[in-house]
Amino acid sequence: MRISKKWNCDNHMGTILNVDGSFNGIPIRAGFGGIFRNNGGFFLSAFSGMISHSDDILLAELTAIYHGLRMAIDMGIYDLACYSDSLLSINLIKGDTPHYHIYVVLVQDIKDMLASNNFSMHHTLREGNQSADFLAKMSSASDVGFVIHSAPPKDLLHLIQSDNSGVFFPRT
Repeated sequence: MRISKKWNCDNHMGTILNVDGSFNGIPIRAGFGGIFRNNGGFFLSAFSGMISHSDDILLAELTAIYHGLRMAIDMGIYDLACYSDSLLSINLIKGDTPHYHIYVVLVQDIKDMLASNNFSMHHTLREGNQSADFLAKMSSASDVGFVIHSAPPKDLLHLIQSDNSGVFFPRT
């Protein structure tokens, strides 16, 4: 049986945030990115950035979530569903994070933002997160620490259109 997946807002009536992290081996750097859309898929904003001298994908994933939630607060968004394809990140955020975990402070900052706002975290499969994946990969090949995109990068438009059209992507 072949499984297919598409971008899905799960009928959430607020703002949707998809986030992702990426690692680019040469030069060594991690990237992160996120895209804000309304529940109909209309582009609202996006962000991307890189973490130099890091090959830590978990750090990239958590950084994407952190920056996405921080940006949502700054944008005045009050109802947000955040989707990530990093089940490890979601489990760290939703569960009890060990006090000795290397990213305990970052995870606690994320938990605090979730608790003090009408924000929720959800897991999605990689195939339903392609726009955020594009931004993360783009930023891992960049020299820019953090950038806000008020309009989608040109090469991202076809992915946004595919998402809005309900195109299914085969699960690899």
